[in-house]
Amino acid sequence: MMNDIGIKGEIAALKFYVQNGYAFLEKNYRSKYGEIDIILKNSEYIVFSEVKTRKPDTFGKPSESVDIRKRKRIIKTASEYLSENPTDLQPRFDVTEVIYDAHGHFFINNIENAFYQSDDYAAF
Repeated sequence: MMNDIGIKGEIAALKFYVQNGYAFLEKNYRSKYGEIDIILKNSEYIVFSEVKTRKPDTFGKPSESVDIRKRKRIIKTASEYLSENPTDLQPRFDVTEVIYDAHGHFFINNIENAFYQSDDYAAF
């Protein structure tokens, strides 16, 4: 079950995307392989975003927790989503880092193309 900070982080990430011209498609899409936090689209891409929310005093960058196993689960889940929802848009895998401070402010670092379906490379 997601904690309160995680839910607020996903909402902040969704607002970020919408403010930047993306259309919301789905939140917390689940398959037998795993879950995708947010699915959105723009004129070029269907975006599968993994949202990682942390407090500023947490060790390491939030994106570092998206390891090879997690990336593979996201890719398989995205493939299942695309088989159910065909599109001509190019898939893109983002990791959205959300830092939540003690004053209730969210700072977002969106890593576009954080990883790729074709290999195990991680851009971050």
